[in-house]
Amino acid sequence: MKDTTKIRNFSIIAHIDHGKSTLADRLIEVTKTVDSRQMREQLLDDMDLERERGITIKAKTIRLNYKDYQLNLIDTPGHVDFSYEVSRSLSASEGALLIVDATQGVEAQTIANLYLAIDNGLEIIPVINKIDMPSADVERTINQLIELGLDVDNVVAVSAKTGENVEKILDLIIDKIPAPKIKDEPDKLKALIFDSHYDTYKGVILYLRLISGEIKKNDKIKLMATDRNYVVQEVGIFKPEMTEVDSLQAGEVGYCIAGIKFLNEVKIGDTVTDAQNPCVNPLPGFKEVKPVVFCGFYPVNNDDFEQLRDSLAKLQLNDSAFTYIPETSAALGFGFKCGFLGLLHLEIVAERLNREFDIQIVMTTPSVLYKIETEDGEFIEIDSAHKLPEPSKFIRIYEPYIKATIIVLDEYVGNVMKLVEDYRAEYVKMEYIGTNKVILEYEFPLSEIIIDFYDKLKSVTKGYGSFDYEMSGYKPSDLVKLTILINNEPVDAMAIIVHKDKAYERGKALVERLKELIPRQQIAIPIQAAIGSRIIARETIKAFRKDVLARCYGGDVTRKRKLLEKQKEGKKKMKQIGSVTIPKDAFMAALKLK
Repeated sequence: MKDTTKIRNFSIIAHIDHGKSTLADRLIEVTKTVDSRQMREQLLDDMDLERERGITIKAKTIRLNYKDYQLNLIDTPGHVDFSYEVSRSLSASEGALLIVDATQGVEAQTIANLYLAIDNGLEIIPVINKIDMPSADVERTINQLIELGLDVDNVVAVSAKTGENVEKILDLIIDKIPAPKIKDEPDKLKALIFDSHYDTYKGVILYLRLISGEIKKNDKIKLMATDRNYVVQEVGIFKPEMTEVDSLQAGEVGYCIAGIKFLNEVKIGDTVTDAQNPCVNPLPGFKEVKPVVFCGFYPVNNDDFEQLRDSLAKLQLNDSAFTYIPETSAALGFGFKCGFLGLLHLEIVAERLNREFDIQIVMTTPSVLYKIETEDGEFIEIDSAHKLPEPSKFIRIYEPYIKATIIVLDEYVGNVMKLVEDYRAEYVKMEYIGTNKVILEYEFPLSEIIIDFYDKLKSVTKGYGSFDYEMSGYKPSDLVKLTILINNEPVDAMAIIVHKDKAYERGKALVERLKELIPRQQIAIPIQAAIGSRIIARETIKAFRKDVLARCYGGDVTRKRKLLEKQKEGKKKMKQIGSVTIPKDAFMAALKLK
Protein backbone atom coordinates (compact mmCIF):
# COMPACT_ATOMS: atom_id res chain seq x y z
CA MET A 1 0.00 0.00 0.00
CA LYS A 2 1.40 3.37 -1.07
CA ASP A 3 2.19 6.11 1.45
CA THR A 4 -0.34 8.91 0.90
CA THR A 5 1.26 11.47 3.23
CA LYS A 6 2.83 13.31 0.28
CA ILE A 7 -0.48 13.73 -1.59
CA ARG A 8 -2.84 16.71 -1.34
CA ASN A 9 -6.16 16.90 -3.21
CA PHE A 10 -7.80 20.33 -3.31
CA SER A 11 -10.38 22.36 -5.23
CA ILE A 12 -10.63 26.07 -5.98
CA ILE A 13 -14.06 27.56 -5.24
CA ALA A 14 -15.29 31.12 -5.60
CA HIS A 15 -17.99 33.39 -6.95
CA ILE A 16 -17.90 33.96 -10.71
CA ASP A 17 -15.14 36.37 -11.88
CA HIS A 18 -13.19 36.28 -8.59
CA GLY A 19 -10.08 34.86 -10.26
CA LYS A 20 -10.16 31.04 -9.96
CA SER A 21 -8.79 30.33 -13.44
CA THR A 22 -6.12 33.04 -13.17
CA LEU A 23 -4.95 31.69 -9.81
CA ALA A 24 -4.83 28.17 -11.29
CA ASP A 25 -2.59 29.58 -14.08
CA ARG A 26 -0.17 31.05 -11.50
CA LEU A 27 -0.04 27.80 -9.49
CA ILE A 28 0.81 25.93 -12.71
CA GLU A 29 3.54 28.47 -13.51
CA VAL A 30 5.09 28.47 -10.02
CA THR A 31 5.25 24.65 -9.95
CA LYS A 32 6.60 24.60 -13.55
CA THR A 33 4.01 21.99 -14.49
CA VAL A 34 3.69 23.33 -18.04
CA ASP A 35 6.51 24.61 -20.22
CA SER A 36 6.48 28.42 -20.49
CA ARG A 37 6.13 28.17 -24.28
CA GLN A 38 2.84 26.27 -23.90
CA MET A 39 1.46 28.54 -21.19
CA ARG A 40 -1.54 30.71 -21.98
CA GLU A 41 -4.28 32.50 -20.04
CA GLN A 42 -7.10 30.32 -18.67
CA LEU A 43 -5.06 27.19 -19.41
CA LEU A 44 -7.60 24.86 -17.78
CA ASP A 45 -10.54 26.43 -19.64
CA ASP A 46 -10.09 24.57 -22.91
CA MET A 47 -13.57 25.12 -24.37
CA ASP A 48 -13.96 28.06 -26.76
CA LEU A 49 -17.17 28.91 -24.91
CA GLU A 50 -15.31 29.21 -21.61
CA ARG A 51 -12.69 31.50 -23.09
CA GLU A 52 -15.23 33.68 -24.91
CA ARG A 53 -17.49 34.15 -21.90
CA GLY A 54 -14.69 34.28 -19.34
CA ILE A 55 -16.33 31.61 -17.17
CA THR A 56 -15.50 28.05 -16.16
CA ILE A 57 -18.16 25.55 -17.28
CA LYS A 58 -16.47 22.20 -16.64
CA ALA A 59 -14.37 21.25 -13.62
CA LYS A 60 -10.78 20.59 -14.76
CA THR A 61 -8.04 18.53 -13.10
CA ILE A 62 -4.25 18.89 -13.15
CA ARG A 63 -1.41 17.35 -11.13
CA LEU A 64 1.17 19.77 -9.69
CA ASN A 65 4.49 18.70 -8.16
CA TYR A 66 5.92 20.98 -5.45
CA LYS A 67 8.60 20.27 -2.79
CA ASP A 68 8.29 16.48 -3.24
CA TYR A 69 4.51 16.70 -2.80
CA GLN A 70 1.88 15.67 -5.31
CA LEU A 71 -0.86 18.33 -5.44
CA ASN A 72 -4.00 17.41 -7.38
CA LEU A 73 -5.90 20.57 -8.29
CA ILE A 74 -9.53 20.57 -9.43
CA ASP A 75 -10.68 23.95 -10.78
CA THR A 76 -14.45 24.53 -10.51
CA PRO A 77 -17.13 26.75 -12.08
CA GLY A 78 -18.49 29.79 -10.22
CA HIS A 79 -21.94 30.31 -11.73
CA VAL A 80 -24.94 29.06 -9.74
CA ASP A 81 -26.12 26.92 -12.71
CA PHE A 82 -22.99 24.74 -12.42
CA SER A 83 -23.08 24.11 -8.67
CA TYR A 84 -23.38 20.35 -9.33
CA GLU A 85 -19.92 20.44 -10.97
CA VAL A 86 -18.61 22.07 -7.78
CA SER A 87 -20.16 19.43 -5.50
CA ARG A 88 -18.57 16.60 -7.54
CA SER A 89 -15.15 18.27 -7.38
CA LEU A 90 -15.41 18.76 -3.63
CA SER A 91 -16.23 15.09 -3.10
CA ALA A 92 -12.86 14.19 -4.68
CA SER A 93 -10.92 16.61 -2.42
CA GLU A 94 -9.77 17.00 1.18
CA GLY A 95 -9.44 20.77 1.09
CA ALA A 96 -10.52 23.89 -0.80
CA LEU A 97 -9.12 27.33 -1.58
CA LEU A 98 -11.95 29.83 -1.08
CA ILE A 99 -11.11 32.78 -3.33
CA VAL A 100 -12.61 36.19 -2.54
CA ASP A 101 -12.11 39.29 -4.70
CA ALA A 102 -10.62 42.09 -2.57
CA THR A 103 -12.46 44.69 -4.66
CA GLN A 104 -15.88 43.00 -4.45
CA GLY A 105 -15.79 41.19 -1.12
CA VAL A 106 -18.02 38.25 -0.21
CA GLU A 107 -20.68 37.43 -2.84
CA ALA A 108 -23.68 35.09 -2.99
CA GLN A 109 -21.86 32.15 -4.58
CA THR A 110 -18.97 32.62 -2.13
CA ILE A 111 -21.36 31.76 0.68
CA ALA A 112 -23.04 28.91 -1.23
CA ASN A 113 -19.72 27.26 -2.10
CA LEU A 114 -18.41 27.77 1.44
CA TYR A 115 -21.38 25.89 2.91
CA LEU A 116 -20.97 23.17 0.26
CA ALA A 117 -17.31 22.72 1.29
CA ILE A 118 -18.23 22.66 5.00
CA ASP A 119 -20.90 19.99 4.33
CA ASN A 120 -18.21 17.87 2.64
CA GLY A 121 -15.94 18.22 5.69
CA LEU A 122 -13.17 20.01 3.79
CA GLU A 123 -10.32 22.09 5.22
CA ILE A 124 -10.84 25.64 3.93
CA ILE A 125 -8.04 28.09 3.17
CA PRO A 126 -9.36 31.64 2.58
CA VAL A 127 -7.50 33.47 -0.21
CA ILE A 128 -8.06 37.18 -0.87
CA ASN A 129 -7.32 37.91 -4.52
CA LYS A 130 -6.71 41.03 -6.66
CA ILE A 131 -4.73 42.96 -4.05
CA ASP A 132 -2.94 44.73 -6.93
CA MET A 133 -6.15 46.59 -7.83
CA PRO A 134 -6.44 50.25 -6.68
CA SER A 135 -9.91 49.59 -5.18
CA ALA A 136 -8.80 46.50 -3.19
CA ASP A 137 -9.84 46.56 0.48
CA VAL A 138 -8.23 43.60 2.25
CA GLU A 139 -9.29 44.59 5.78
CA ARG A 140 -12.95 44.90 4.82
CA THR A 141 -12.85 41.51 3.08
CA ILE A 142 -11.21 39.87 6.13
CA ASN A 143 -13.98 41.29 8.35
CA GLN A 144 -16.61 39.82 6.02
CA LEU A 145 -14.92 36.41 6.22
CA ILE A 146 -14.88 36.64 10.03
CA GLU A 147 -18.64 37.35 9.99
CA LEU A 148 -19.10 34.14 8.00
CA GLY A 149 -17.40 32.27 10.84
CA LEU A 150 -14.12 31.50 9.04
CA ASP A 151 -10.78 31.21 10.79
CA VAL A 152 -8.71 34.00 9.19
CA ASP A 153 -5.41 33.13 10.92
CA ASN A 154 -4.35 31.34 7.73
CA VAL A 155 -5.82 33.85 5.27
CA VAL A 156 -3.40 34.80 2.48
CA ALA A 157 -3.70 37.94 0.34
CA VAL A 158 -2.46 37.44 -3.23
CA SER A 159 -2.53 38.83 -6.72
CA ALA A 160 -3.22 36.00 -9.17
CA LYS A 161 -2.48 38.42 -12.00
CA THR A 162 1.05 39.36 -10.89
CA GLY A 163 1.85 36.17 -8.93
CA GLU A 164 2.42 38.03 -5.63
CA ASN A 165 2.30 35.66 -2.60
CA VAL A 166 1.14 32.68 -4.71
CA GLU A 167 3.91 30.45 -3.29
CA LYS A 168 2.46 31.01 0.20
CA ILE A 169 -0.73 29.30 -0.97
CA LEU A 170 1.23 26.17 -1.98
CA ASP A 171 2.91 26.04 1.44
CA LEU A 172 -0.48 26.41 3.17
CA ILE A 173 -1.94 23.60 1.05
CA ILE A 174 0.85 21.29 2.26
CA ASP A 175 0.58 22.43 5.90
CA LYS A 176 -3.19 22.71 6.36
CA ILE A 177 -4.94 20.31 3.96
CA PRO A 178 -4.86 16.74 5.28
CA ALA A 179 -3.44 13.86 3.26
CA PRO A 180 -5.94 11.31 1.89
CA LYS A 181 -6.99 8.69 4.44
CA ILE A 182 -7.84 5.07 3.66
CA LYS A 183 -10.73 4.23 5.99
CA ASP A 184 -11.82 0.70 5.13
CA GLU A 185 -10.76 -2.23 2.92
CA PRO A 186 -7.29 -0.69 2.34
CA ASP A 187 -6.03 -3.53 0.14
CA LYS A 188 -8.99 -3.51 -2.25
CA LEU A 189 -9.41 -1.23 -5.24
CA LYS A 190 -12.07 1.40 -4.64
CA ALA A 191 -12.25 4.46 -6.91
CA LEU A 192 -14.86 7.18 -7.39
CA ILE A 193 -15.92 8.17 -10.93
CA PHE A 194 -16.31 11.94 -10.50
CA ASP A 195 -16.46 12.82 -14.21
CA SER A 196 -16.05 11.36 -17.70
CA HIS A 197 -16.05 12.23 -21.37
CA TYR A 198 -16.41 10.41 -24.69
CA ASP A 199 -13.59 10.00 -27.18
CA THR A 200 -14.40 8.77 -30.69
CA TYR A 201 -11.38 6.43 -30.79
CA LYS A 202 -10.97 5.41 -27.14
CA GLY A 203 -14.58 5.25 -25.96
CA VAL A 204 -15.64 6.51 -22.52
CA ILE A 205 -12.77 7.95 -20.46
CA LEU A 206 -13.34 7.76 -16.68
CA TYR A 207 -12.03 10.45 -14.31
CA LEU A 208 -11.12 8.67 -11.07
CA ARG A 209 -10.25 9.57 -7.51
CA LEU A 210 -8.70 6.46 -5.93
CA ILE A 211 -9.88 5.91 -2.37
CA SER A 212 -7.88 2.70 -1.81
CA GLY A 213 -5.95 0.06 -3.73
CA GLU A 214 -4.23 0.40 -7.10
CA ILE A 215 -5.26 0.33 -10.77
CA LYS A 216 -2.96 -0.40 -13.73
CA LYS A 217 -2.99 -1.58 -17.32
CA ASN A 218 -4.52 -5.06 -17.98
CA ASP A 219 -6.33 -5.09 -14.61
CA LYS A 220 -9.89 -6.45 -14.70
CA ILE A 221 -12.24 -3.92 -13.16
CA LYS A 222 -15.95 -3.78 -12.35
CA LEU A 223 -18.32 -0.80 -12.34
CA MET A 224 -20.52 -1.58 -9.33
CA ALA A 225 -23.69 0.32 -10.31
CA THR A 226 -24.02 -1.40 -13.69
CA ASP A 227 -22.25 -4.64 -12.62
CA ARG A 228 -20.16 -4.73 -15.80
CA ASN A 229 -16.55 -5.90 -16.14
CA TYR A 230 -13.80 -4.40 -18.32
CA VAL A 231 -10.05 -4.72 -18.93
CA VAL A 232 -8.00 -1.57 -18.32
CA GLN A 233 -6.21 -0.41 -21.48
CA GLU A 234 -4.57 2.73 -20.08
CA VAL A 235 -4.34 4.79 -16.90
CA GLY A 236 -2.87 8.25 -16.58
CA ILE A 237 -2.86 11.70 -15.03
CA PHE A 238 -3.72 15.22 -16.21
CA LYS A 239 -0.80 17.62 -16.80
CA PRO A 240 -3.21 19.15 -18.01
CA GLU A 241 -3.32 16.97 -21.16
CA MET A 242 -3.81 13.24 -20.52
CA THR A 243 -0.42 11.62 -19.74
CA GLU A 244 -0.12 7.83 -19.40
CA VAL A 245 1.48 6.41 -16.23
CA ASP A 246 2.21 2.86 -15.00
CA SER A 247 -0.44 2.90 -12.27
CA LEU A 248 -2.72 5.02 -10.11
CA GLN A 249 -2.67 4.40 -6.38
CA ALA A 250 -4.66 5.29 -3.27
CA GLY A 251 -5.23 9.03 -2.88
CA GLU A 252 -4.34 9.89 -6.49
CA VAL A 253 -6.51 11.51 -9.17
CA GLY A 254 -6.33 10.47 -12.83
CA TYR A 255 -8.12 8.82 -15.73
CA CYS A 256 -8.81 5.28 -16.92
CA ILE A 257 -9.55 3.93 -20.40
CA ALA A 258 -11.14 0.48 -20.46
CA GLY A 259 -12.75 0.12 -23.90
CA ILE A 260 -16.20 1.26 -22.72
CA LYS A 261 -18.12 1.91 -25.94
CA PHE A 262 -21.67 2.34 -24.71
CA LEU A 263 -22.55 5.57 -22.92
CA ASN A 264 -25.31 4.06 -20.77
CA GLU A 265 -22.80 1.75 -19.05
CA VAL A 266 -21.23 4.61 -17.06
CA LYS A 267 -22.84 6.40 -14.13
CA ILE A 268 -21.16 9.44 -12.58
CA GLY A 269 -20.64 8.76 -8.87
CA ASP A 270 -20.23 5.00 -9.44
CA THR A 271 -17.52 2.94 -7.71
CA VAL A 272 -14.77 1.17 -9.68
CA THR A 273 -13.37 -1.95 -8.03
CA ASP A 274 -11.36 -5.09 -8.86
CA ALA A 275 -13.48 -7.62 -10.78
CA GLN A 276 -11.82 -10.63 -9.09
CA ASN A 277 -11.48 -9.22 -5.57
CA PRO A 278 -14.23 -6.57 -5.31
CA CYS A 279 -14.82 -4.31 -2.34
CA VAL A 280 -17.93 -5.00 -0.28
CA ASN A 281 -19.35 -1.50 0.16
CA PRO A 282 -19.60 0.90 -2.79
CA LEU A 283 -18.95 4.61 -2.25
CA PRO A 284 -22.04 6.71 -1.54
CA GLY A 285 -21.71 8.52 -4.89
CA PHE A 286 -23.47 11.82 -5.53
CA LYS A 287 -26.88 13.13 -4.58
CA GLU A 288 -29.19 12.91 -7.58
CA VAL A 289 -29.85 16.43 -8.87
CA LYS A 290 -33.25 17.29 -10.25
CA PRO A 291 -33.42 19.63 -13.23
CA VAL A 292 -35.43 22.78 -12.54
CA VAL A 293 -35.76 24.25 -16.05
CA PHE A 294 -37.18 22.29 -18.99
CA CYS A 295 -36.99 23.04 -22.69
CA GLY A 296 -37.76 21.13 -25.88
CA PHE A 297 -34.91 20.59 -28.37
CA TYR A 298 -35.96 19.79 -31.94
CA PRO A 299 -33.67 19.40 -34.96
CA VAL A 300 -34.20 22.02 -37.69
CA ASN A 301 -33.80 19.18 -40.19
CA ASN A 302 -35.88 16.12 -39.19
CA ASP A 303 -33.24 13.83 -40.69
CA ASP A 304 -30.88 14.92 -37.88
CA PHE A 305 -33.00 13.31 -35.13
CA GLU A 306 -30.73 10.29 -34.60
CA GLN A 307 -27.63 12.49 -34.66
CA LEU A 308 -29.25 14.73 -32.04
CA ARG A 309 -29.97 11.68 -29.86
CA ASP A 310 -26.34 10.51 -30.04
CA SER A 311 -25.03 14.03 -29.38
CA LEU A 312 -27.24 14.47 -26.29
CA ALA A 313 -26.00 11.11 -24.92
CA LYS A 314 -22.37 12.23 -25.29
CA LEU A 315 -23.10 15.59 -23.65
CA GLN A 316 -24.88 13.90 -20.75
CA LEU A 317 -21.81 11.75 -20.12
CA ASN A 318 -19.80 14.95 -19.69
CA ASP A 319 -22.57 16.81 -17.84
CA SER A 320 -24.65 14.47 -15.71
CA ALA A 321 -26.83 17.31 -14.37
CA PHE A 322 -28.44 17.51 -17.82
CA THR A 323 -31.32 15.13 -18.67
CA TYR A 324 -33.35 14.36 -21.79
CA ILE A 325 -36.27 12.18 -22.89
CA PRO A 326 -37.87 11.82 -26.37
CA GLU A 327 -41.09 13.73 -27.14
CA THR A 328 -43.08 14.81 -30.18
CA SER A 329 -44.73 18.08 -31.14
CA ALA A 330 -47.45 18.68 -33.73
CA ALA A 331 -45.61 21.82 -34.88
CA LEU A 332 -41.99 20.66 -34.64
CA GLY A 333 -42.02 16.89 -35.11
CA PHE A 334 -39.71 14.54 -33.18
CA GLY A 335 -37.39 15.96 -30.52
CA PHE A 336 -36.42 15.77 -26.84
CA LYS A 337 -37.63 17.33 -23.61
CA CYS A 338 -34.41 18.38 -21.85
CA GLY A 339 -33.87 19.33 -18.19
CA PHE A 340 -31.33 21.87 -16.91
CA LEU A 341 -30.19 23.52 -13.67
CA GLY A 342 -30.82 27.02 -15.02
CA LEU A 343 -31.06 29.15 -18.14
CA LEU A 344 -27.28 29.60 -18.52
CA HIS A 345 -26.95 25.81 -18.32
CA LEU A 346 -29.55 25.57 -21.11
CA GLU A 347 -27.74 28.14 -23.29
CA ILE A 348 -24.38 26.38 -22.85
CA VAL A 349 -25.77 22.95 -23.80
CA ALA A 350 -27.52 24.41 -26.88
CA GLU A 351 -24.33 26.20 -27.93
CA ARG A 352 -22.23 23.06 -27.41
CA LEU A 353 -24.64 21.07 -29.60
CA ASN A 354 -24.11 23.62 -32.36
CA ARG A 355 -20.31 23.90 -32.02
CA GLU A 356 -19.19 20.42 -31.06
CA PHE A 357 -21.72 18.37 -33.04
CA ASP A 358 -22.77 20.83 -35.78
CA ILE A 359 -26.50 20.44 -35.11
CA GLN A 360 -28.99 23.28 -35.60
CA ILE A 361 -31.92 23.06 -33.17
CA VAL A 362 -35.18 24.82 -32.44
CA MET A 363 -35.85 25.40 -28.72
CA THR A 364 -39.29 25.75 -27.16
CA THR A 365 -40.10 28.19 -24.39
CA PRO A 366 -38.35 27.20 -21.10
CA SER A 367 -40.66 26.01 -18.35
CA VAL A 368 -40.46 24.59 -14.83
CA LEU A 369 -41.95 21.50 -13.15
CA TYR A 370 -45.49 22.15 -11.88
CA LYS A 371 -47.64 19.94 -9.66
CA ILE A 372 -51.35 19.50 -10.35
CA GLU A 373 -53.78 18.43 -7.60
CA THR A 374 -56.61 16.39 -9.11
CA GLU A 375 -60.11 15.97 -7.73
CA ASP A 376 -59.07 12.53 -6.43
CA GLY A 377 -56.45 14.14 -4.19
CA GLU A 378 -53.58 12.85 -6.33
CA PHE A 379 -50.67 14.95 -7.57
CA ILE A 380 -49.30 14.77 -11.09
CA GLU A 381 -46.22 16.57 -12.40
CA ILE A 382 -46.09 18.44 -15.71
CA ASP A 383 -43.10 20.15 -17.32
CA SER A 384 -44.77 21.97 -20.21
CA ALA A 385 -47.98 23.93 -20.77
CA HIS A 386 -49.49 21.65 -23.43
CA LYS A 387 -49.65 18.85 -20.81
CA LEU A 388 -51.86 20.96 -18.52
CA PRO A 389 -55.35 19.39 -18.32
CA GLU A 390 -58.58 21.35 -18.66
CA PRO A 391 -59.37 23.54 -15.58
CA SER A 392 -62.41 21.37 -14.79
CA LYS A 393 -60.16 18.33 -14.28
CA PHE A 394 -58.00 19.64 -11.41
CA ILE A 395 -58.38 21.60 -8.19
CA ARG A 396 -55.25 23.75 -8.12
CA ILE A 397 -51.74 24.19 -9.52
CA TYR A 398 -48.59 24.30 -7.39
CA GLU A 399 -45.44 25.96 -8.70
CA PRO A 400 -41.83 25.60 -7.45
CA TYR A 401 -40.40 28.34 -5.24
CA ILE A 402 -36.78 29.15 -4.54
CA LYS A 403 -35.04 30.74 -1.59
CA ALA A 404 -32.84 33.43 -3.14
CA THR A 405 -29.84 35.18 -1.59
CA ILE A 406 -29.00 38.56 -3.12
CA ILE A 407 -25.88 40.42 -1.97
CA VAL A 408 -25.57 44.10 -2.93
CA LEU A 409 -23.94 47.32 -1.80
CA ASP A 410 -26.29 49.20 0.53
CA GLU A 411 -26.73 52.04 -2.00
CA TYR A 412 -28.51 49.64 -4.40
CA VAL A 413 -30.93 48.06 -1.89
CA GLY A 414 -33.79 50.34 -3.02
CA ASN A 415 -33.22 49.45 -6.68
CA VAL A 416 -33.28 45.73 -5.90
CA MET A 417 -36.43 45.95 -3.77
CA LYS A 418 -38.16 47.81 -6.59
CA LEU A 419 -36.99 45.22 -9.14
CA VAL A 420 -38.20 42.16 -7.23
CA GLU A 421 -41.74 43.56 -6.99
CA ASP A 422 -42.17 42.68 -10.69
CA TYR A 423 -41.18 39.06 -10.01
CA ARG A 424 -43.76 38.16 -7.33
CA ALA A 425 -41.06 38.03 -4.65
CA GLU A 426 -41.82 37.40 -0.97
CA TYR A 427 -39.50 39.19 1.47
CA VAL A 428 -37.77 36.98 4.08
CA LYS A 429 -35.01 39.02 5.77
CA MET A 430 -32.20 41.52 5.37
CA GLU A 431 -28.84 41.71 7.19
CA TYR A 432 -25.53 43.52 6.83
CA ILE A 433 -22.08 42.02 6.16
CA GLY A 434 -19.51 44.55 7.23
CA THR A 435 -20.35 48.23 6.82
CA ASN A 436 -21.68 48.52 3.28
CA LYS A 437 -22.85 45.10 2.06
CA VAL A 438 -26.37 43.80 2.50
CA ILE A 439 -27.73 40.24 2.25
CA LEU A 440 -31.34 40.19 1.06
CA GLU A 441 -33.33 36.97 1.23
CA TYR A 442 -36.49 36.47 -0.81
CA GLU A 443 -38.70 33.64 -1.94
CA PHE A 444 -39.48 33.68 -5.67
CA PRO A 445 -41.52 31.52 -8.01
CA LEU A 446 -38.82 29.79 -10.06
CA SER A 447 -40.67 30.49 -13.31
CA GLU A 448 -40.25 34.23 -12.74
CA ILE A 449 -36.46 34.28 -12.45
CA ILE A 450 -35.26 31.67 -14.96
CA ILE A 451 -35.28 33.98 -17.97
CA ASP A 452 -33.91 37.45 -17.36
CA PHE A 453 -33.80 38.19 -13.62
CA TYR A 454 -30.03 37.85 -13.28
CA ASP A 455 -29.44 40.26 -16.19
CA LYS A 456 -31.83 42.82 -14.70
CA LEU A 457 -30.19 42.47 -11.26
CA LYS A 458 -26.75 43.19 -12.75
CA SER A 459 -28.24 46.21 -14.53
CA VAL A 460 -29.91 47.86 -11.51
CA THR A 461 -26.83 47.26 -9.30
CA LYS A 462 -24.34 48.43 -11.97
CA GLY A 463 -22.72 45.00 -11.99
CA TYR A 464 -22.26 44.75 -8.21
CA GLY A 465 -25.23 42.53 -7.33
CA SER A 466 -24.74 38.77 -6.87
CA PHE A 467 -27.35 36.05 -6.77
CA ASP A 468 -27.64 32.46 -5.56
CA TYR A 469 -30.64 30.25 -4.90
CA GLU A 470 -31.82 26.86 -3.71
CA MET A 471 -35.16 25.12 -4.07
CA SER A 472 -37.53 25.70 -1.15
CA GLY A 473 -40.67 23.76 -2.11
CA TYR A 474 -44.03 24.20 -3.85
CA LYS A 475 -46.84 26.71 -3.23
CA PRO A 476 -50.33 27.01 -4.78
CA SER A 477 -50.63 29.81 -7.35
CA ASP A 478 -53.31 31.34 -9.56
CA LEU A 479 -51.85 30.14 -12.86
CA VAL A 480 -53.40 29.85 -16.32
CA LYS A 481 -52.39 28.32 -19.65
CA LEU A 482 -51.64 30.93 -22.31
CA THR A 483 -52.12 29.44 -25.79
CA ILE A 484 -50.77 30.99 -28.98
CA LEU A 485 -52.84 30.50 -32.14
CA ILE A 486 -51.34 31.20 -35.57
CA ASN A 487 -53.82 31.23 -38.44
CA ASN A 488 -56.42 29.90 -35.94
CA GLU A 489 -54.30 26.82 -35.16
CA PRO A 490 -52.84 26.40 -31.63
CA VAL A 491 -49.05 25.99 -31.56
CA ASP A 492 -48.35 23.65 -28.62
CA ALA A 493 -44.61 24.47 -28.59
CA MET A 494 -45.43 28.11 -27.78
CA ALA A 495 -47.96 27.49 -25.00
CA ILE A 496 -46.84 28.80 -21.61
CA ILE A 497 -48.12 28.76 -18.03
CA VAL A 498 -48.30 32.26 -16.54
CA HIS A 499 -49.75 33.97 -13.49
CA LYS A 500 -53.29 35.21 -14.13
CA ASP A 501 -52.34 38.84 -13.37
CA LYS A 502 -49.59 38.80 -16.03
CA ALA A 503 -51.38 36.85 -18.75
CA TYR A 504 -52.63 39.85 -20.76
CA GLU A 505 -49.29 41.69 -20.62
CA ARG A 506 -47.36 38.56 -21.62
CA GLY A 507 -49.80 37.57 -24.35
CA LYS A 508 -49.87 41.04 -25.90
CA ALA A 509 -46.07 41.28 -25.91
CA LEU A 510 -45.71 37.82 -27.43
CA VAL A 511 -48.13 38.34 -30.33
CA GLU A 512 -46.50 41.70 -31.11
CA ARG A 513 -43.07 40.04 -31.25
CA LEU A 514 -44.36 37.18 -33.40
CA LYS A 515 -45.90 39.66 -35.83
CA GLU A 516 -42.40 41.07 -36.40
CA LEU A 517 -40.76 37.66 -36.81
CA ILE A 518 -43.18 35.68 -38.99
CA PRO A 519 -42.81 36.66 -42.67
CA ARG A 520 -45.79 37.92 -44.65
CA GLN A 521 -47.68 35.39 -46.76
CA GLN A 522 -50.18 35.55 -49.62
CA ILE A 523 -52.99 35.55 -47.04
CA ALA A 524 -53.61 37.58 -43.88
CA ILE A 525 -52.40 35.66 -40.80
CA PRO A 526 -54.08 36.26 -37.43
CA ILE A 527 -51.86 35.75 -34.37
CA GLN A 528 -53.81 35.37 -31.14
CA ALA A 529 -53.13 34.81 -27.46
CA ALA A 530 -55.88 32.92 -25.65
CA ILE A 531 -56.80 31.66 -22.20
CA GLY A 532 -59.13 28.75 -22.80
CA SER A 533 -61.62 29.91 -25.44
CA ARG A 534 -61.15 33.62 -24.61
CA ILE A 535 -58.89 35.66 -26.91
CA ILE A 536 -56.96 38.23 -24.86
CA ALA A 537 -54.63 39.70 -27.51
CA ARG A 538 -54.45 39.72 -31.31
CA GLU A 539 -52.27 40.97 -34.14
CA THR A 540 -52.67 40.40 -37.87
CA ILE A 541 -49.90 40.01 -40.43
CA LYS A 542 -51.19 41.67 -43.58
CA ALA A 543 -51.19 39.67 -46.80
CA PHE A 544 -49.08 40.40 -49.84
CA ARG A 545 -51.32 41.82 -52.55
CA LYS A 546 -50.45 40.80 -56.05
CA ASP A 547 -51.50 43.52 -58.50
CA VAL A 548 -53.68 41.43 -60.83
CA LEU A 549 -54.89 44.63 -62.55
CA ALA A 550 -51.42 45.57 -63.77
CA ARG A 551 -52.06 44.13 -67.23
CA CYS A 552 -55.37 45.97 -67.59
CA TYR A 553 -55.19 49.29 -69.36
CA GLY A 554 -58.55 50.77 -70.05
CA GLY A 555 -61.39 48.48 -71.03
CA ASP A 556 -64.63 47.64 -69.29
CA VAL A 557 -64.75 47.76 -65.41
CA THR A 558 -66.36 44.28 -65.37
CA ARG A 559 -63.09 42.80 -66.62
CA LYS A 560 -61.22 44.26 -63.61
CA ARG A 561 -63.93 43.09 -61.23
CA LYS A 562 -63.71 39.57 -62.63
CA LEU A 563 -59.94 39.43 -61.99
CA LEU A 564 -60.35 40.72 -58.41
CA GLU A 565 -63.11 38.17 -57.70
CA LYS A 566 -60.88 35.36 -59.01
CA GLN A 567 -58.04 36.54 -56.74
CA LYS A 568 -60.42 36.69 -53.78
CA GLU A 569 -61.59 33.09 -54.37
CA GLY A 570 -57.99 31.91 -54.66
CA LYS A 571 -57.05 33.53 -51.34
CA LYS A 572 -60.12 32.05 -49.68
CA LYS A 573 -59.08 28.56 -50.82
CA MET A 574 -55.47 29.18 -49.76
CA LYS A 575 -56.64 30.23 -46.31
CA GLN A 576 -58.46 26.91 -45.91
CA ILE A 577 -55.68 24.58 -47.01
CA GLY A 578 -52.51 26.69 -46.68
CA SER A 579 -50.00 26.34 -43.84
CA VAL A 580 -47.89 29.02 -42.21
CA THR A 581 -44.13 28.53 -42.02
CA ILE A 582 -42.88 29.63 -38.60
CA PRO A 583 -39.16 30.54 -38.46
CA LYS A 584 -37.16 29.23 -35.50
CA ASP A 585 -36.56 32.83 -34.33
CA ALA A 586 -40.25 32.98 -33.49
CA PHE A 587 -39.89 30.10 -31.03
CA MET A 588 -37.14 32.06 -29.26
CA ALA A 589 -39.38 35.15 -29.02
CA ALA A 590 -40.84 34.14 -25.65
CA LEU A 591 -37.39 33.74 -24.07
CA LYS A 592 -36.65 37.42 -23.54
CA LEU A 593 -40.13 38.76 -22.91
CA LYS A 594 -40.78 40.37 -19.56
